[in-house]
Amino acid sequence: MPFKQLLTNLVEAVPGATGAILADWEGEAVEQHCQGDPFEMKVTAAHWGILLTRLKTLHEKYAAGQVQESLITTDEQHAIVGAIGAEYALVMTLGPQALPLQALRSFREVSGLLEKEIY
Repeated sequence: MPFKQLLTNLVEAVPGATGAILADWEGEAVEQHCQGDPFEMKVTAAHWGILLTRLKTLHEKYAAGQVQESLITTDEQHAIVGAIGAEYALVMTLGPQALPLQALRSFREVSGLLEKEIY
């Protein structure tokens, strides 16, 4: 299934989701689907991708295993950031009213499908 369709399905399946983007290891957007400004989504992905890269280095320092994903909550949104293999990241944004742990299930399903498509 094409990346665009997977991301669209993810956003539309999760109540309160505002966007999803697949980015490469440099933070460049590969594909996205969002309900707001596409440029803002790209900037969001780049910043959360940097954080994911930092978190991935933790497994080298501590015996905690590989970082799979991270859920970040701010005053205005929730963001789920996850690794797709070693070179890609999936970022999903949710409005403050969304239930992020419910979204995590769909996020994990799409992460697996993206990984199969890429690798």
